[in-house]
Amino acid sequence: MSRSWKLVALPLLVLAAPALAKDPPPTGTLVDNVVGITPDGKGGVERFTGLLIDGNGNIAATYRDKESRPKRVAYKVDGKGRVVVPGLIDAHVHVMETGFARMTLDLSGARSLEEALVMVRAYVAAHPDRAWIEGGGWNQANWATDRMPTSVELDRVTGGKPAFLTRVDGHAAWVNSAALAAAGVTDATADPAGGRIERTAGSRRPAGVLVDAAQELVRAKVPPPRPSDRDTAFGEAQLEFLAQGVTAVADMGTTIQDWQAYRRAGDAGNLRIRIVSYAKGVDNMELIGGSGPSAWLYGDRLKIQGVKLYLDGALGSRGAWLKAPYADAPETSGLPRMSETQLGNLMSRAAIDNFQVAVHAIGDKANETALDTIDQLSDTYKGDRRWRIEHAQVLAPADIGRFAAHGTIASMQPQHEASDRLMAEARLGPQRLAGAYAWKSVSAAGARLAFGSDTPVEPPSPFVGLAVAVSRQGADGQPAGGWQPQERLTFSQALAGYTTGAAYAMFAEDRLGRIAPGMKADFLFIDRDPTTATPDSLRQTKVLETWISGVQAWSAARGVSRQPVPTVPARNNSGH
Repeated sequence: MSRSWKLVALPLLVLAAPALAKDPPPTGTLVDNVVGITPDGKGGVERFTGLLIDGNGNIAATYRDKESRPKRVAYKVDGKGRVVVPGLIDAHVHVMETGFARMTLDLSGARSLEEALVMVRAYVAAHPDRAWIEGGGWNQANWATDRMPTSVELDRVTGGKPAFLTRVDGHAAWVNSAALAAAGVTDATADPAGGRIERTAGSRRPAGVLVDAAQELVRAKVPPPRPSDRDTAFGEAQLEFLAQGVTAVADMGTTIQDWQAYRRAGDAGNLRIRIVSYAKGVDNMELIGGSGPSAWLYGDRLKIQGVKLYLDGALGSRGAWLKAPYADAPETSGLPRMSETQLGNLMSRAAIDNFQVAVHAIGDKANETALDTIDQLSDTYKGDRRWRIEHAQVLAPADIGRFAAHGTIASMQPQHEASDRLMAEARLGPQRLAGAYAWKSVSAAGARLAFGSDTPVEPPSPFVGLAVAVSRQGADGQPAGGWQPQERLTFSQALAGYTTGAAYAMFAEDRLGRIAPGMKADFLFIDRDPTTATPDSLRQTKVLETWISGVQAWSAARGVSRQPVPTVPARNNSGH
């Protein structure tokens, strides 16, 4: 038997020898000669000088200075000594609203009511075909009087056409008399639950601003965008994100119409960024997700993960729900959008089907209520829930330590602090400022931070957000030493908020947030080392190239890559 076996085996070895001698074809892309910086997943940063991308768009390896590189690869990219960082994640955006903001009247640059009216008049003249005048971005807190504008003032510049102009935070709308008439809003119209119709002093006459839920009275009459309009808006939003180095986003408030636009882009090979959707309310959650969160679709570019619920409004329009009255408007404590019981019922409905819950809470009473509800539901819904509180802007000191108890994520937006600080001082008074935009305190108490922009409320500019997070200062360098400087973060902590923390907040830490083996090859070439930059220099950081899944998606020199994204069947989960 043994002699027979040897005679048979020998020819097999001879036949195999030529195959063994043949080298396998080269594969992968080596990006070399870079100054690489990535979170290490342990609170610090790691450095590298090269990275290898496999054929599936994942990181196969990273290399330090003297480590040997593979000799044979399909492609080589000379980084020319440029800085490489992970693709940045915006943990709180409104994708479609960001696109539409680029297509409608933008009032964010108005520094007075008079400037806003001039801009409206010019827009009306330039767009005589528009049946409605739509836009937004105004912020009366930046005007000398800090008072709400009126319909009478808007009437003077809109030529009789109805106008619907949202406040910068999206929580109020400035409308004219034609819009109020189209919606049938009169003196007799009651404030809806969770909303307020601003009235002319001493009367019930609508003054021209609708806060929170009251916006829907007129919004329902505004012609809805066509699918083609949505496709254009989505393209505009993707361009904005790519240019800012944002490779993945959490879309807060996805409607079924938004979802269909993303699917159309995916089917056509035009879905370039990664979107994790949080449906706008339970109804959209059920329409989009059905019985639970989806798998990753289109090669890890789209999934429905959870639901977004609104518990209160915003500070600027005095809709944030406070425990005590506003310092500058003692007749109100804000607008709860729902009761604690209603919140609990909606959160429970989502949790039953394992949807992640994200609750918008800005005021200290809203945050207390959200945390109370999480306490109650955590007894029933076990496991890794990753409850999210969006904004968490004003916290009672006693509530700061409660985030860590059930792993609740504080999804916060550093840019809001720089934009809001003077307004926050007026709205809150000095006693409540210690818990305002309290990033360091929340983190020190054991909670995870996820950072975003809330675009289009703020530009989706993570490097600006990083600068604010480490300095607590605005673009003008004020205030000296930073506002509530005890809440400043280190650069590593701030970077984690836009990378590993944001990825964890959307259940994507297994593939996003770091440049490391097994992760998606999402990275940026930028023009400076952010770890050594001053806050002002950090704010000025320029994105040179944006890469997603190992493919250049955007460059400052050429704009959006014209190379189509490989079309992956929507049902594909990529196995990652």
